[in-house]
Amino acid sequence: MIITTGDRPLTEVAARAERLAERLGVPYAPRGNQSITKLFSRYEGEILVVLLEGTRLLRPGRPQLQFHPSMGFVRAKRVLKGEGDPMLEAAGMAPGDSVLDCTAGLGSDALLFAVRGGERSRVTALESSLPLYALLAEGMASYASGIGEVDAALRRINVVHSDHRSYLASLPGDSVDIVYFDPMFREPLEDSAAISPLRAYANSDSLAPGSVHEAVRVARKAVVLKEKRGSGEFSRLGFAEQLRPGAKTSYGVIRIDDRS
Repeated sequence: MIITTGDRPLTEVAARAERLAERLGVPYAPRGNQSITKLFSRYEGEILVVLLEGTRLLRPGRPQLQFHPSMGFVRAKRVLKGEGDPMLEAAGMAPGDSVLDCTAGLGSDALLFAVRGGERSRVTALESSLPLYALLAEGMASYASGIGEVDAALRRINVVHSDHRSYLASLPGDSVDIVYFDPMFREPLEDSAAISPLRAYANSDSLAPGSVHEAVRVARKAVVLKEKRGSGEFSRLGFAEQLRPGAKTSYGVIRIDDRS
């Protein structure tokens, strides 16, 4: 992977891109008059393009992936209006709660947790794919939604490049209020311009029982799993499915107070 910018970047954007490359230990390629095609011919792997307000991830033969909170932005606006959200309700999240999002993706769910949690909450989002981590970390730091509360929530999220199993194992017991999993569905429910390109980069491994065991050890309030409605993953991993009328997805919950 390399880091570059768009055409004729502002000095501050080029500086951000160079700092990101240094932090990740990957090459920084000043754009100059080079086309993306030319950059692909000179470097192997993905190209992360740092923009004034966001990031874009490119790979030969794949659709581009641009950072955008997608439906997370729509849901965040509803939460700011005082409306409910099924994920937050399943998690039993209260303002100030800490959350570990083990499968960050494009950060839509982490954004919801940060909005509901407010300034006193601590939301950590894990991403094991380095290209996705770079897209997410830089995107959350620079994306401008036009709503101050949403942008502030994005900036509060601590994005960490790590697989969830090793990160969970490093934490002391009862150290996070809520642990959340949203693994990539084996078969997509529907095509989505925001989600479909994500499949080229995201970790497609199924969730392991050992990860759930570690999550239960770490969580103080609940461990939550998002899956297809009626998925056998809920029973396989020990979650109580919370059915929602008419919904294609469900949330499974392990309440820590219910542990035997």
